[in-house]
Amino acid sequence: MRAQWHDLAPRALSALVMLAVGMGAILLGGLAFQLLVIVAVTAMIWELARMTHMPGAVPVAVITGATALCITAIAFVPGFAKLALVLLPAILGTLKPRRETGIFAAYAVVILLTGLGLLTLRMGFGLVPILWIVAVVVVSDIAGYFAGRLIGGPKFWPAISPKKTWSGTVAGWLGAALVGFGFYASGHGGSVLIWLSPLLAFAGQLGDIAESAIKRRVGVKDSSNLIPGHGGVMDRFDALAFATILTLALVFADQLRFLAIGG
Repeated sequence: MRAQWHDLAPRALSALVMLAVGMGAILLGGLAFQLLVIVAVTAMIWELARMTHMPGAVPVAVITGATALCITAIAFVPGFAKLALVLLPAILGTLKPRRETGIFAAYAVVILLTGLGLLTLRMGFGLVPILWIVAVVVVSDIAGYFAGRLIGGPKFWPAISPKKTWSGTVAGWLGAALVGFGFYASGHGGSVLIWLSPLLAFAGQLGDIAESAIKRRVGVKDSSNLIPGHGGVMDRFDALAFATILTLALVFADQLRFLAIGG
């Protein structure tokens, strides 16, 4: 039983530090938030490039540096030029063959879209959408972690993510629904949030599974060891990535009418 919780202390400590830094940047907005997104996106591309690197491929340092420049430019350039910058790291990384070139290109676009989405939501729509995404992802992750450890049961997708259980998955959806209800009850969104929040949590869970599939494909346990108890930045923000992209899609589809924008 004790072994089951061996990683709880470092996970909790790292999570508290990340939450403090992240919430500080989210609340401050502006340059602080932009810097957080730039660092996170660059770190994720660095991890992805390392995992897929092989002799003769475009060097990891080149891809990482180009990504830092691209995501920095995305934070400041207007209009559709941002979309071209989203594609550049993926294109650069595939100029010479590497391990799982297609996977690198696809996930590099996901990472840059995540950065674009976070910047677009915070700078263009205020504080509430970012808080909603973070709250759904964090609460569903915590609910899933404890339900999976305490209840266990059938695996959700054992071939890809052997630790993820149906009990944890459903608990994550329920926790997300409670988050949606909390935003609705506090006047920061319509009742639609009660069912949209589990959908957002499911997108995050798919993000976790997708990253697990990549690691299994390239034969690594963690994307890196940058975060004690959590592995790498990709390991921690894979759910946030897919949840952010879904929210960005909702922005274009519905102009975020389901949230009361402010701050």
